[in-house]
Amino acid sequence: MNLYRFLADLVVVVHFAYIAFVVVGFLLILLGIVLRWRWVRGFWFRVVHFAAIAVVAAEALGGVTCPLTTWEDDLRAAAGETVHEGSFIGRWAHDVVFVEEDPPPDWVFTLCYCLFAAAVLVTLWFAPPRRPRRRAGEPGEPAQPGGK
Repeated sequence: MNLYRFLADLVVVVHFAYIAFVVVGFLLILLGIVLRWRWVRGFWFRVVHFAAIAVVAAEALGGVTCPLTTWEDDLRAAAGETVHEGSFIGRWAHDVVFVEEDPPPDWVFTLCYCLFAAAVLVTLWFAPPRRPRRRAGEPGEPAQPGGK
């Protein structure tokens, strides 16, 4: 097997995992709000989740191609494979849905990314994450009774 092809496929898996984290994470946050799951208010989970979609929206607004897409394309070219035009999501949607015509223009995806980021931001407002607790002995932590 060609090493470049393997690495390109690995980038696709990472890219898919990133997308799954954003989409499934959002669905779990919504479900967790309704079912009062404590873990969906975890500070670092929510910060990383919002950052993940915010980066995508910022790239789209700035007209920047996702680095994972660029990396995959470069690896495919190095493997001697055909590099397809369009965004990763556009190509993926085309391949999954078997759309016979061209995928929608990039502005449609940019709008979707921005709306999704806004929806995640709304969940941060309505179900804010809990701040991490400081451990005993950390700076700013009051002294414990009994001199410990």
